[in-house]
Amino acid sequence: MGAYLLARLGQSAVAVACVLVLTFFMVRLTGDPAVVMLPQEATAADVAAFRAAMGFDRPLPVQFWEFLRQAAVGDFGKSLQYRTSARSLIVERLPATMELAIAALSFAVAVAVPLGILAATRPASAWDWLAQTIALLGQALPAYWVGLILIIVVSVQLHLLPVAGRSGWTSLVLPMVTLGMALLGRLTQLARSVMLEVLRQDYIRTARSKGLRRPAIHYRHALRNAAIPLLTMVGVNFGYLLGGSVLIESVFAWPGIGRLAALAVFQRDFPLVQAVAFFSSVVVLGVNLVTDLLYGVLNPLVRYR
Repeated sequence: MGAYLLARLGQSAVAVACVLVLTFFMVRLTGDPAVVMLPQEATAADVAAFRAAMGFDRPLPVQFWEFLRQAAVGDFGKSLQYRTSARSLIVERLPATMELAIAALSFAVAVAVPLGILAATRPASAWDWLAQTIALLGQALPAYWVGLILIIVVSVQLHLLPVAGRSGWTSLVLPMVTLGMALLGRLTQLARSVMLEVLRQDYIRTARSKGLRRPAIHYRHALRNAAIPLLTMVGVNFGYLLGGSVLIESVFAWPGIGRLAALAVFQRDFPLVQAVAFFSSVVVLGVNLVTDLLYGVLNPLVRYR
């Protein structure tokens, strides 16, 4: 277990380093930040002074080495747009993104798993039809379209929930549902398929022959063995929720790192984009590591090598 954990941590460190290197060079392909940050009437001398102050006039290898040296101690420099530490901006906005991602994940799991179990235990029923319909719509409908429709119907016409912003639990509902719809569709389909396969196993027939009640069979025996593929999907898609929140946060004006990253890309705010990439990759890799470790909790037969 200890060797496995150290190996995974080493792999994660390499992955984070690759993300930083790719981000450093890719953001510089977008152009000169001085064109966006300075007013149109800025002179060539103003542009040269700005580039010198930000260090963009130095050779690219020198900039890269300085970036790696600072990133090693968690310093990503100052945001060009906000004129403050990029790390402090991420720390300030990260709770909002995590709140939205966790809420969307909880919504998808809370609806998809019971619905998938009902569909698997009652094939060709109304529950089965409902589960397959939700699975199809969740995967087919674009998230931004769902968000806009919810805003028009629920907020503008019915005046039930806020249109945008982060001002209490009511403002969380629409972005949570919008972000969680795609995962809800995939998870419902997977829960139904896995439960159908598990319920055909011999040990389930043995449990039925012993007279165990249906809830005990379904939730204590069948669901425990179906949980590993479900957990895998949840862990993998948590990264998608963080990445997908860029679009959803923009639609609902949610003050998270996704919206911050979108603005930073448009403004060519190199330090802020690099900081967002670092923190996002660390969170995603951390979640994947925890997911792998939970396999052993759900199934004692899993061994880490």
